[in-house]
Parts: sequence; C-alpha cells; structure tokens
Amino acid sequence: MAKIIAIQGDITKVEADAIVNAANTSLMGGGGVDGAIHRAGGPAILDDCRKIVARQGGCPTGEAVITTAGRLPAKYVIHTVGPVWNGGHKKEAEKLASCYRNSLQLAVDNGVKTIAFPNISTGIYHFPKAQAAKIAVKTIRDFLAQEDSIEQVILVCFDGENLQYAQEALQEGQ
Repeated sequence: MAKIIAIQGDITKVEADAIVNAANTSLMGGGGVDGAIHRAGGPAILDDCRKIVARQGGCPTGEAVITTAGRLPAKYVIHTVGPVWNGGHKKEAEKLASCYRNSLQLAVDNGVKTIAFPNISTGIYHFPKAQAAKIAVKTIRDFLAQEDSIEQVILVCFDGENLQYAQEALQEGQ
C-alpha cells in the first residue's frame, strides 16, 4: 500500500480514521469543503468546535484542532486554517506547510493510522493549485520520514485539475 495516494472524490465519504477540514478561523462552518463536512457530519462537529472556541478562541492560520466526526465514516475531523493567497509574499507557503504538519501531528497524537486531506486553500482562498500540491506532498513526505505511525495519507481532490497536480507532485519525488 502506498503511503500517500491521490484520488478524486468527496472527502465526506472517504473511510479514514481522520479527515481534514479546510476550516476558517471561526471554526463555525462555511462554504466549500468546510460546509460540506459540517452538513454531512451533523451538529456534533459544530458542538465540539464551539467548545474549542470557548476554550481558546478560534483557530489561527496554520494551526489545527481536532473534533468528533459525527455521522461521517471517520473517527475524527481535524480542522486546519489555510492561508489566503496574497501574491506569495506573506508567508503563505510556510503557513500552508504548517497546516499539513500540525494536522499530521494531531493525527499521531490521537492514534490515527489513516488520514485524508482536501486541497487546502485552493478554493476561495485562491492558493495556486500546482504550488499547493507540491507543498502538500513535500510536507507530508518530510513528516512521514520522521514519523512512521501513520500508515496512509489520502489526498482527496475535489476536481480533476487538483488531482492532476497532486499526481504530478507525487511522481516528482519518487
């Protein structure tokens, strides 16, 4: 079994120990994958998010928090806040890499063996898709080189364009 694979599909239907949500800083649900995960998982996810907000405020860009997955086939949802693309001069690449690193660390801390990621920041946050795919694959590979408890990472691409970039990024490093 490949450690990292890319598929096209709906992340809310992927069977993994944890799925990652491209959340916003408020953790209150939104559009895109965030809204889809909250709708599919039901109110338990939002209830957990409210508890986190009450405890620590929202979730800063590049950080990650973990909640129940509610009605989703996963055990957990790891919410991470990707950067909004502002031309690449505001540490967007470093912040995106932090999303993947911090999500993977939370996964390890919670005994997760399989984790599925969406294309973080490539939707309404306008991060260039090819660059985002390269950052995702490099960061995941670097993390897995140091930590072997995660058995599989699934890059769940919303569309064919993101899938193509993910597959290219995976082939480049082999």
